Amino acid sequence: MISPRFAPVLFGFILSGLMSLIVSGIATLRATGMVDGIFGLWMGAWGASWLVAFPTVLFVAPLARRLVARMVKGA
Repeated sequence: MISPRFAPVLFGFILSGLMSLIVSGIATLRATGMVDGIFGLWMGAWGASWLVAFPTVLFVAPLARRLVARMVKGA
């Protein structure tokens, strides 16, 4: 098992992976249509997207938490 202190990083890793998978799939399908080799195109787009998404999530998540805390009643 992974130490609980790594939970925020693991959460960001999984979230960025899933979100970039979905978004790159939609973008690839819209850009190319259902062509032969679309899976390979999608996986290439996903890899590049995840390289950007993971560090972005780690950087932006604390900012988003602070913004939400300011917007929520009683914060």
